[in-house]
Amino acid sequence: MQKIKVANPVVELDGDEMTRIIWSFIKDKLINPYLELDIKYYDLGMEHRDATNDQVTIDAAEAIKKYNVGIKCATITPDEARVKEFNLQQMWKSPNGTIRNILDGTVFREPIVCSNVPRLVPNWTAPICIGRHAFGDQYRATDTVIKGKGKLTMTFTPEDGGEVQNFEVYNFKGDGVALAMYNTDESIKGFAHSCFNTAIAKGWPLYLSTKNTILKKYDGRFKDIFEEIY
Repeated sequence: MQKIKVANPVVELDGDEMTRIIWSFIKDKLINPYLELDIKYYDLGMEHRDATNDQVTIDAAEAIKKYNVGIKCATITPDEARVKEFNLQQMWKSPNGTIRNILDGTVFREPIVCSNVPRLVPNWTAPICIGRHAFGDQYRATDTVIKGKGKLTMTFTPEDGGEVQNFEVYNFKGDGVALAMYNTDESIKGFAHSCFNTAIAKGWPLYLSTKNTILKKYDGRFKDIFEEIY
């Protein structure tokens, strides 16, 4: 049987543990016998990410930007136990977060409906697609464990030499935790455009969900930019 030749390269991101085995079965049985592919392969297994100081994840993301198509297997985001298990150099960040940050894209998820698979909510027949901003936020946050009493502050130093801005966050009376995260207007605008374009393409209504009543500046910026573009 003659294989179907795929015109453009496809970036393959191999993963960890059982996903490598399952993905190998899928390729051998359902893909390789029928398609002639130019595969750009990147091994995102935990050991190889550690050996390359996570550079392989960055290279894979740049390849996806270049070729526009990537297929990624599930990967491990290491916690303390995994660092010890794999004898890692450090607790590497989520590869999904790294890739999304570089692509500066939006993650869209919608259910795959199969007639022979019962639905969890059987009476729900209307289609739904959820878009999530994939840049910054928790995936690129700086978090730390606080030990003892002290004042937590946040500082912004303008590059143009303007006045340094200091924000007092909290006066700790004992041990605790702290988190700082960010986003940019440029990325939020890209998120808004991708959401509007998807809604128009599907002919569906679009709803933005935020916590702007609590995060008046942070989530409020998302709301303001969506309203501005709309």
